[in-house]
Amino acid sequence: MESSPRVLVATAVPAERDAVADRLPPYADAVAVGVGPAAAAAHTAAALARAPYDLVVSAGIGGGFLPDAPIGSLVFADEITVADLGAETPDGFLPVTELGFGAVTHRPPGSLVRDLAAACEGTSATVLTGTVLTVSTVTGTAERAAELRRRHPRALAEAMEGFGVAEAAAAYALPVLEIRAVSNAVGPRDRAAWRIGEALGALGDAFGKFAPVLESWKRHD
Repeated sequence: MESSPRVLVATAVPAERDAVADRLPPYADAVAVGVGPAAAAAHTAAALARAPYDLVVSAGIGGGFLPDAPIGSLVFADEITVADLGAETPDGFLPVTELGFGAVTHRPPGSLVRDLAAACEGTSATVLTGTVLTVSTVTGTAERAAELRRRHPRALAEAMEGFGVAEAAAAYALPVLEIRAVSNAVGPRDRAAWRIGEALGALGDAFGKFAPVLESWKRHD
């Protein structure tokens, strides 16, 4: 009899962890790994050192690039890209890869992304697949939002942990996913327009539909 996959779900803060914890199958663990890519990488790696896992998921709320990713939508990353790791030059931003170092993108398993997104179709949330950007500083101006979309035309959302979680997963040769529920628009900060409770609810609802897909993925991996 085949075992179910061991899944580590890494969120930034306890509120996100709690939103998914009750919806997880018994073979999955949720941990809050901190805010930002450095904390996320360090604490995800520590969790992976304590127990064996088959899959790592970065999950939480995030900003959506309007109008493509409206508030309340779910974004499944087919690319996890760090947006601000590199160098500023007179000719614009250069990613660290163009300086001859490291990586800027991790790609989750395509079939698993598609199947999990499909499992969430028919819910109240709009379900989208595209690039999720990792930033160390949350975007707060329309100009910065436009610049990010210019450099990353497929970007649908931004958050602060996905790339760090993905780096930790890569160090253990594990596949990684990122799932974001959009709580606010990327751009000028308008706290009155944020819908954090709605986004956390959508995130929890999504995780409630994942178990059959994850079990099937493990059987056919």
